[in-house]
Amino acid sequence: MQNPDSANSPAEFRLGQRVHSAGDPGRVGTVKYVGPVQGYSGTWVGVDWDNGDAKHDGALDGRRYFQAHAAKSGSFVRPHNLSAGISLVQALLLRYRSTTSKEEEDEMYVLSASNRRVSVQLVGKEKIENKLSRFEELTAASLSNLGLSSPGAPFEICSVVPNLKELDLTGNLLSEWKDVGTICEQLPALAALNLSHNLMAHDVTGLPLLVNLRVLVLNNTGITWKEVEIIRYSLPALEEIHLMGNNLRSITPTSSIVQGFDHLRLLNLEDNCIAEWDEILKLSQLRRLEQLHLNKNHLKHIFYPDSDTIHQLLNGIESLEKSCRPFQNLHCLLLGGNKIDDLTSVDSLNSFPMLKLSKMKFNDTFESVQDIRLSENPIADPGRGGIPRFVLIARLSKVEILNGSEVSPRERKESEIRYVRLVMSKLHGNPEEIKQLHPRFSELKEFHGIEDERPLTGAAGPQKMSSGLLSINLKCIGASIGEKPLLTKKLPATTTIGKLKNLCESFFKLKSMKPRLFLQEEGSPMPILLDDEMASLMDLGIGNESTILIDEES
Repeated sequence: MQNPDSANSPAEFRLGQRVHSAGDPGRVGTVKYVGPVQGYSGTWVGVDWDNGDAKHDGALDGRRYFQAHAAKSGSFVRPHNLSAGISLVQALLLRYRSTTSKEEEDEMYVLSASNRRVSVQLVGKEKIENKLSRFEELTAASLSNLGLSSPGAPFEICSVVPNLKELDLTGNLLSEWKDVGTICEQLPALAALNLSHNLMAHDVTGLPLLVNLRVLVLNNTGITWKEVEIIRYSLPALEEIHLMGNNLRSITPTSSIVQGFDHLRLLNLEDNCIAEWDEILKLSQLRRLEQLHLNKNHLKHIFYPDSDTIHQLLNGIESLEKSCRPFQNLHCLLLGGNKIDDLTSVDSLNSFPMLKLSKMKFNDTFESVQDIRLSENPIADPGRGGIPRFVLIARLSKVEILNGSEVSPRERKESEIRYVRLVMSKLHGNPEEIKQLHPRFSELKEFHGIEDERPLTGAAGPQKMSSGLLSINLKCIGASIGEKPLLTKKLPATTTIGKLKNLCESFFKLKSMKPRLFLQEEGSPMPILLDDEMASLMDLGIGNESTILIDEES
C-alpha cells in the first residue's frame, strides 16, 4: 500500500510556499511550518489559509508552531492533502482541453413548468471546444483559480500559445517575480496581465524589459508603492495599473514626487487606506494621467494645489523645473466611499484643468471628461447632513457623469435653478458672504435670469419665487394605500412639508394613516426623505415638475 505522504513529500514544501488544498484550487494558503506536531505521528504542514477559515492561529495544545494572520486561519495538514500547483501549460490544458463525461452531460438539465427534468444540449459545443483547443490561435486566456504555480519547462509557453495578448492569472499560487518574468518573456505579444489575488514577494527581481505590456492588474497582491516604482522600469509602455486592496497608506516615490510612468493613463487605487490628500498630490505631475480611481479610501478633504504647494513638492527636482499644471489631463476622478464631509472639497473640483472642460478630443473622437464619483461620502448623503444630487450638480460646473449617472442638459438646468432658489430663500446676508459660501451663485443667477424677490411690487413672472406656483406630481407607493392615479397639483413654493402631508391626506383620502414624503430625483438611485415639516418646497429647492412619493409611516 502506498504511503499517503508520498504523493507530495515533505521535502516538496518549503516555508513561504503558496499551496492549495488538494482537489480545491480555490482554497489557497501559505506554508508556515513543516515538521512534527507533538502528540501526532508523521510530518505535518502548517498552513495559514488566505480566507481565514481554519482551526487556530498556529498554536496547538499550548505550543506555538507558527503565527497565522488571524485567530482561526491556521491548520495542520498532511502533505498528501496539499498541492504545490501546476505549470501554465498544464493549466491551459485543464481549462481549454478538458472534456465533459457522458455522466456530466446527463446531469445538465433545466426544470420544466411541470417540474420535470429536460436535458440540455449545447449547440455548437464541439465547434467551440475545437476552436479553444487550437492554442496557437488563442489571443486571450483566463487561467484563474487553477492552482498555477510555475512557468513550466523552458520555452514551453511560447511554443504552445505564441500569439497570446491577454492573460488572466487571478487567484493562483504565483509569488516570485522571476516566474512572472519567465512567463512574460515567452509571450512577446502580451499586452494585458492580471495577477490579482496572487500573494507576490516583496523582492522584485527577475522582471525583464516588457515593451508591449500596457495593462497590469495587481489587486490584492500585497504590493507596496516602493515595489511599483521598481516595476515601472521594466514596463516603459504601461498605460493602466490597478492596485486595489493592497492596504496602501502612502505613496512613497524615490523622490518627493512620482516621476516616470510616461504613458500611464489610468491608476486604480481603490479599496486602500490612503487618508491624506497630500499623498495623492505626489501623483499630480503624471502628465498623461486621465483617470484616477480613489473609491473606498479614508480621504476626508481634497483640494487643488496652488503654485506654492507644487513648488514645495518639487523641492528642486531638476527634471521637473518646467513642471506641468497639476493633474493637467485628469478627467475622471472617483472618490466614492471616502469620508469627505465639506463643501470646500466639492468646490475644489472646479479647479482641476480638464475637469473644467466639457469635452476633449482623443484619438479623433470626443469623450466625456468629467466623470466624478462622490457617493457614500457624508457630504453627498442627505441622510447624514450632506447635500442632495441637484446641489452637487449646480456646484460642479461641468460634471457630465455624477456617481455613475449621466447629467443631462435638462437635469443640469433644473438643478441650477433649484439651487439658486434654495440659496435665495435661505441667505439674506451680504454679497461677500454668499460668494464665500456659494461660489457659483451669482454666475448661475445671472445665467438663468433669476430676479431677486420683490414681494411688494406685485410683479409676476416665471422666475418669481413667493408668488409662483409649482407644478408637483404626487405619486402613492404605500402598499396599504392601494392603487391611486398620479396626481399633479399646482402649489405655492412656500408650502411646507407639514402642510403638504395634510393636503395628501385630503387628496388621496388617507384615513387614519400618516404619510411619509420622498423626493424622487433624476439620476439618484434612492429617493430623498422629506422629514422637516417646517421646511417649504422653496427651502428644499424643489422645482417645477418635481415628483413627490407618498408612502405610509412604518
